[in-house]
Amino acid sequence: MAGVAEKARFYLERSVPQLREWEAKEIFTKEEIRNIVQRRSDFEHRALAPGVQPTDFTNYVAWEISLDALRVKRCERLKIRHVASQHATQARVLAIYERAVTKRPASKELWLDYLTYTERIRATKRWRRTMTRALRLMPRDAELWVLAGRRAAKNGDMGTARGYFMRGCRFCTVDGGLWVEYARCEMEWLAKMERNRKDSKKGGRVGPLAGEQVAEGDAIMFNVGDEDLDDEDEGAAILPEPEAKEPVFDDKTASTLERNPAMDGAIPMAIFNIARKQPFYNDATAELFFNLFAVFTKVSAQSVLIQHVLAAMQEDHQTAASTWSCYTRFPLVGINPYTADFPRGLREALSRLKVGLEATSESTLMKAKTTAWIEPILGLEDLDEGIRVVLEHTKAKLLA
Repeated sequence: MAGVAEKARFYLERSVPQLREWEAKEIFTKEEIRNIVQRRSDFEHRALAPGVQPTDFTNYVAWEISLDALRVKRCERLKIRHVASQHATQARVLAIYERAVTKRPASKELWLDYLTYTERIRATKRWRRTMTRALRLMPRDAELWVLAGRRAAKNGDMGTARGYFMRGCRFCTVDGGLWVEYARCEMEWLAKMERNRKDSKKGGRVGPLAGEQVAEGDAIMFNVGDEDLDDEDEGAAILPEPEAKEPVFDDKTASTLERNPAMDGAIPMAIFNIARKQPFYNDATAELFFNLFAVFTKVSAQSVLIQHVLAAMQEDHQTAASTWSCYTRFPLVGINPYTADFPRGLREALSRLKVGLEATSESTLMKAKTTAWIEPILGLEDLDEGIRVVLEHTKAKLLA
């Protein structure tokens, strides 16, 4: 324990200047500072003990953050505008997380907490370095690849986002979760592109093309050593340009986009086609793709995509409940329940439901899936009474 005590003292001594400033400016009393030192000492001894658990680090971080929140409130009450150590807590928390993931590198929760904190304080380059290390340690974790890809897409760098997703798909071949999220990201990009194109036709100014904007600070470079990244500045959020210098969708660009197969849903379709060849592919995975594409009613390529998925399901899993459920819901995809088209679509859907219940080999599951999409419609306010009566009658028959 002598070594633990010495290390704990080393880390505690680094906070002495901060504590002296708090005492000098009367932010905390001497008794409170004594209690702060005692609590930090307890946390440090736990963090340095051989059997340290991830919760010991998360509790330490939570306490430091709450202490800093109290410091901020007291500074406001005492009208203290500047404190030399006002950013010391961020540095301290980052150091605690570094020690945490070094001691417990297999704890995914610690890595996710670390990434969440760096994102909250806008430490973009620290987030990138942390994500790089996490992916190197856990390359088969789909959630980390999704997190990296979606962040890049959010910052407008669709090319880098695709790189993350495609690299992740090479590692994550156990289930289709990552593949579905990749398709979701592409559908969101298509929706954004079509919305921007419509805005440009109205004369409005739009942001850069999602596929062209590159936020260099967010690129995860696996061939760059950590020592090369340590010299970079922290805390500056890298965001897309807020406004384009000139109209993005001029005549030439619009013509190019219209000829671009990606605008016709070629990439989401390719993702599904490749996923179809993977070991994890089954009727449930195909249904996830169908449900995903059905959500994006504003994308012009939606009907082509869901028809393609449905055709594949009918070819691969003819009697599966998922196949017949998607086939039943197809006439209602993209139709508002308050429009005149809904009764016609519902009539066709109920006709298909009758056939599906007889043809499927999983009638019980088929009934459960049908009830699952009927209930949200019944929960709508001001729904036509005739439609409500029909759906309630159908639900009662399914539950009988």
